[in-house]
Amino acid sequence: MKLLFDENLPPRLVSLLSDNYAGSVHVRDIGLQSAGDDLVWRCAQENDFVIVSKDSDFHHRSLLLGFPPKVIWIRRGNCSTREIEVIIRRYQDEIAQFWNDPLGAFLVLS
Repeated sequence: MKLLFDENLPPRLVSLLSDNYAGSVHVRDIGLQSAGDDLVWRCAQENDFVIVSKDSDFHHRSLLLGFPPKVIWIRRGNCSTREIEVIIRRYQDEIAQFWNDPLGAFLVLS
C-alpha cells in the first residue's frame, strides 16, 4: 500500500515510514505542493495511493464522491512528526484492514 501525504503533513514521514509503506510520497515530491484538492484526489486515484491528511476536506470529499482513493484522516491538533509516525505505526494493522476492506472509504486515526 502506498500513502500520499498531504501538504499539511511533514515530508519526512515518507522516509520515516518507508519500511512499512514503500512507494509512498509527499505531494511536494510529485509537484503537487499547494495544488488544489481536485488534483491531489485525481493523482491518488490514478496511482493507487491512499491519501493521508490532517485536513477534513478529504474526509468530506470521500463522503461526497466515495472511493477510490481511500482517505486516512489524522485527527490530531498541533503535533510533532514523531507523534504522527507513532500514530501510523500504532494503527498499521487497522490501516492494512482498511486497505483490504472493499467498502472502506475513510479511516479516522487520532
